[in-house]
Amino acid sequence: MNYLSAENLSKSFGDKWLFRNVTFGMSRGDKVAIVGANGTGKSTLLSILAGLMPSDEGLVSIRKDITVGFLEQQPQLDDNLTVMEVVLTGENPALLAIAQYEKALLSDNHDALDRAMQQMDTLQAWDYETQLKQILGQLGIHDVTQRVSTLSGGQRKRVAMAQVLIEAPDLLIMDEPTNHLDLETIEWLENFLSTNNATLLLVSHDRYFLDRVCNQIVELDQQTLFSYKGNYAYYLEKKAERQAILAAEVDKAKNLFRRELDWMRRQPKARGTKAQYRVDAFDDVKDKAHTKLGNDQLELNIRTQRLGSKIIEMENVSKSFGDNLLLDHFTYTFRRNDRIGIIGKNGMGKTTLLNMITGELRPDSGIISTGGTVKIGYYTQSDLVIPDNQRVIDVVQEVAEVMKLGTGETVTASQFLQHFLFDRNKQYDYVHKLSGGEKRRLQLLLVLVQNPNFLILDEPTNDLDITTLNVLEEFLLNFPGCILLVSHDRYFMDRLVEHTFIFEGNGKISDFPGNYTDYRERKASQPADRKAAEKTKAAQTVPVPESKPAAPVGESKRKLSFKEQREYETLEKEIEELEQRKSGLLGQLNTGSTSHEELTSWAREIEQIDQQISRKSDRWLELADYI
Repeated sequence: MNYLSAENLSKSFGDKWLFRNVTFGMSRGDKVAIVGANGTGKSTLLSILAGLMPSDEGLVSIRKDITVGFLEQQPQLDDNLTVMEVVLTGENPALLAIAQYEKALLSDNHDALDRAMQQMDTLQAWDYETQLKQILGQLGIHDVTQRVSTLSGGQRKRVAMAQVLIEAPDLLIMDEPTNHLDLETIEWLENFLSTNNATLLLVSHDRYFLDRVCNQIVELDQQTLFSYKGNYAYYLEKKAERQAILAAEVDKAKNLFRRELDWMRRQPKARGTKAQYRVDAFDDVKDKAHTKLGNDQLELNIRTQRLGSKIIEMENVSKSFGDNLLLDHFTYTFRRNDRIGIIGKNGMGKTTLLNMITGELRPDSGIISTGGTVKIGYYTQSDLVIPDNQRVIDVVQEVAEVMKLGTGETVTASQFLQHFLFDRNKQYDYVHKLSGGEKRRLQLLLVLVQNPNFLILDEPTNDLDITTLNVLEEFLLNFPGCILLVSHDRYFMDRLVEHTFIFEGNGKISDFPGNYTDYRERKASQPADRKAAEKTKAAQTVPVPESKPAAPVGESKRKLSFKEQREYETLEKEIEELEQRKSGLLGQLNTGSTSHEELTSWAREIEQIDQQISRKSDRWLELADYI
């Protein structure tokens, strides 16, 4: 059953075409993701398909008997309404019945309450209300009487998401649904959408999310749509094949173009004296030969100052706001090349910790001491604060007109911007013309151009396209300083992080030796481990003789043998080597410039490496308990 169709859509802003003559369709049950570089028009295309923006050319048709829900990237909500009033805004009869019931509960009108309850019975809306409360709870929305005007941007996104999910439309359109969600909420949303029967169209840069939710990937590239029937991993494979074929076609066209150009120049100028079919064909060959292959690489290679022996030391640091305790006597000494991820629900103090390290916020107690060689680069969640009438190149030149790369080479601000995929035309655009992702890329450039050796990244993946993310990952893998990272992008965290700070609530922060996936696997195995331990304890019925009291805990802890100590140290090196090999293979996969057989071979090797890392990490953790 066809739900949505678009024929020959075109859209431009000024003299720039975002896309031209694109045709697209969706059937019931499709779960489609639109991917592409920042500024290519993904959000604009969603708005046109949802009927919120007109196209310059073409036609969009949506089946008349279906409902459509749209989650904007930055939802516009009525500030005068409460959270519950926003959530219950919709055309669904069950929602209207719940709204009347909630209103009647707050009044003293027993007749109105009886009528509302009868209407709930008639529409079987009680189960609907239960589902509503579950969705609100999973999204972390607990105070439904709160006014929208008091909510942060992330909370507004959650309320808007609750509204669209509760309405349960036949066709659900979502623009960057995972932005501003914590990791647990993303995993819940991932499971909800993948098991839901709704037809789904979304834009997202979360690679795990795309792989597990979507069954079709549509790429917006070079003003054209390319469709791939399969998940994100399948898309990567087939895109590599398409690019290889296109590169061969362009190379062939360039050779033909040179011959035809020579023919055009040597023949008489009068068009009537030439073979008209060959003149017409020349224009087609010229267009093909000048096709951009999109192989521009975002190259990040910044010279940094070497860190001294003292970096940042935190000793018994505590911080609270009112009764909300965020950090309770937290102690940690940063070491060279630390790669630390931060995990925790929203509101637990992750950004507070970052702000205290940078000195923007003072702790209530404890000491934070920073070494003299430390130069912090802080990439924040807040939007870029730059006058709209300022040009992109002027923004960068205010920080530095020339920059030194790690190779010692000196580049101008304009050349550096080109490395960040800002071509010469874009460099002289006003800031207000940039897309959300382009502004984020500019913000990242402004942090890196200051040559930091201690990077603090607070949600750096928001609004960045996948191409930028892949190259940013490669840069950070080779970054010679420390990295402290908060991100909801699990793929990004898994590639970069070596250990994690877990914000558990009530001021407690634990240090876990592994990345996000390691932590989730360990957490999932804990109930089984606890049950096995209790079973073993119950089976131990032999009493301890009174004449031999139990030794203190500190004395009874077993020490590693010499052989086990050597094994422990060897495992660390082996795991590190496996991680490096895995990173190299992932980098090769992300380039996509090879044959299908090699891609399959690399993917199989990565799977085998993951199994080895998991097995060796379990043994390492077992031995680490006795260190």
